[in-house]
Amino acid sequence: MLIIGIAGGTGCGKTTVVNQIVDELPPGEVGIISQDSYYSDLSHLDIEERKKTNFDHPQSIDFALLEEHLKLLSSGHSIEQPVYSFLECNRTTETITVNPSEVLIVEGILILTNALIREMFDIKIFVHADSDERLIRRLKRDVNERGWDLDETLTNYQTTIKPMHDQFIEPTKEYADIIIPNNTYNTVAVDIVRTIINEKLV
Repeated sequence: MLIIGIAGGTGCGKTTVVNQIVDELPPGEVGIISQDSYYSDLSHLDIEERKKTNFDHPQSIDFALLEEHLKLLSSGHSIEQPVYSFLECNRTTETITVNPSEVLIVEGILILTNALIREMFDIKIFVHADSDERLIRRLKRDVNERGWDLDETLTNYQTTIKPMHDQFIEPTKEYADIIIPNNTYNTVAVDIVRTIINEKLV
């Protein structure tokens, strides 16, 4: 199994890059796992307390479970991936069955912060985007899709998101094998990754 890690700051366009990579590949050959599914279970907290959680800190991720699941998939076993609700700021009781595949893409803002997880990636990619562009995308997503109000999101950005990005996420760029600028000129980098995947699938 070829495992590719794709990181980058919030709102940098990781999902867009993943879709660009996968779009022209054979259907069903590439599995995708999101770091968001592995936020720690916060059932012991009420919704207001959960909203105050720093979800941009590495400690918010259940890396032990992610590591266990990656090892299971690598050894040919299926996993039950958690399902996360951004509205509830917590895992749901549901899971999604993920089967082993020739290629697995793991994407998330914090996936390169954990040394054990990093070592499991055959290719490490960092998606770079301008900070203003990332802020705009985060604002739209949190307000329109996640039910946060504008003031909450702006406060969260200033007090948590940006400081955590500078402290934990941006430094992981040094671990990347490929840095993709998320603009109209990233075609070459995406084509290189797609070529490597195709060679694995032959």
